[in-house]
Amino acid sequence: MNCEIEFLPVGDASRPGDAIVVRYGAISAYELMIVDGGSLDAGKELVAHIRQHFGSNAVISHVVLTHSDADHAYGLREVLSELSVAKFWLHIPWIFASKARPYFANKRWSDEGLERTIKTEYDLIVELVELAVSKKIQLSLPLAGASTGPFRVLSPHQNVYPLLLSQFDRTPDPDQPALEATGWWIGKQPNLVSRIIEKVLAKAQTWVTENWDNERLKDGGITSASNESSVILYGDFGVGRRVLLTGDAGVRALTYAAYYADQLNLSLQDFMFVQIPHHGSRRNVGPTILNRLLGSRQPEGSATRFSAFVSAPKDDDTHPRNLSNKQQALC
Repeated sequence: MNCEIEFLPVGDASRPGDAIVVRYGAISAYELMIVDGGSLDAGKELVAHIRQHFGSNAVISHVVLTHSDADHAYGLREVLSELSVAKFWLHIPWIFASKARPYFANKRWSDEGLERTIKTEYDLIVELVELAVSKKIQLSLPLAGASTGPFRVLSPHQNVYPLLLSQFDRTPDPDQPALEATGWWIGKQPNLVSRIIEKVLAKAQTWVTENWDNERLKDGGITSASNESSVILYGDFGVGRRVLLTGDAGVRALTYAAYYADQLNLSLQDFMFVQIPHHGSRRNVGPTILNRLLGSRQPEGSATRFSAFVSAPKDDDTHPRNLSNKQQALC
């Protein structure tokens, strides 16, 4: 064993989350890593799982929060409170206030005022940071280039995160022209009515015959800026044993991660295990980025090349979307 990945059940109905345990190293000398903690209940189950399988004195070398959404963060309160943790990796939104300030519509913000406003909206992250400090857990930022246990962070970049922060749902209104000039204007997600229509159309589309060479998955999906800030982790455990964990990343983040991997001369299209982002939402991937990350579509009937995993509740009728031929062909 040099890498073992466990996805714990998180959420119910259409409220998925992530809680991942990674064990790496030799069987007799392994380390543990947690990526996201899911809901509060999931956090309790995660702590119980660690104690049951790795002992009451287990040490977690690294805890990673991929992004600030509650379905990934809440459970980490239990993890930090109940387990011995050496290092906690998370984005701390308010410390980017000064870099993000030019990309907010209100130009009268001071750095300090914007920082206070962001902290007010991200009280859970404030609580996690204060808890880590009280327990003398080392805090680190998971930005592109960082080595996080056995993984390399591919996204987000330190210069990109402030641009995304200004577009988060819980931060003040962004300056759209300023962001468009940078090329990092994400745009808005579909509103509730659009999502309902999309859901109805998706069900209707299941009646349409689709074959191996004719798929409906298209480029151009939009997900939230918060999702696009997700930490993307690349692990290389030897030839043919590469791992990609994606959180809730969308096409923008995945494209940047692929670009950055090229800069670091990290091999793509040769993975053993890939996490399908955002619980299988079709807005988070497209044929172009799948080709770049995973390789071109294989002939029908080809041997399986790698495993792809979707984290979603069994009673969720929204996630994952039915696998397209593109996804099936790549896997």
